[in-house]
Amino acid sequence: MEDFKILLLYKSKTGFTKRYADWISEEIGCAVADYKTATLENMSAYDTVVFGSRAHAGRIDGYKKIREMFQKSGAKHFALFVTGATPCTEEKIIEEFWKKNLSEDELLSVPHFYLQSGLNYERMCFSDKIMMKAAAAMLKKKKDKDAYDKAFEQAISGSYDISSKEYARPLVLYLKGLA
Repeated sequence: MEDFKILLLYKSKTGFTKRYADWISEEIGCAVADYKTATLENMSAYDTVVFGSRAHAGRIDGYKKIREMFQKSGAKHFALFVTGATPCTEEKIIEEFWKKNLSEDELLSVPHFYLQSGLNYERMCFSDKIMMKAAAAMLKKKKDKDAYDKAFEQAISGSYDISSKEYARPLVLYLKGLA
């Protein structure tokens, strides 16, 4: 992959996305940088730009900015990965997330990957902690909870880590295939 240059930009608040970025970089030997440092010039120096971020309040944090920069850059390929607390087995929820965040064209043209990660209350900002605690309180009061409600209530009750290098494998294989 020496002649094929990949830049992996990440936006990480609680550490999960950065961890995945580092794991992917170790596997394929690409450059890794915080998305705050992204410029058109440095994107244009690469064949492929990969952007990794978190699922935050149903959105891809920072995606709009990076997408617009990539479109103006000279890079040829773009890929996207998102980390989140939803287990990979919840395929319908993840599919709806992608439909909400990507246009029909992007769903077909932008390789996108979901990498389950977890929750880290200790590293969350105050407003995110409040939002999560409010959601947990609302669920706790809800009557007639279905299985999903019960699982979600349990999942947001505290910090946990369900990330694994294995979840990055499809993205790694995709990137190796480009080279």
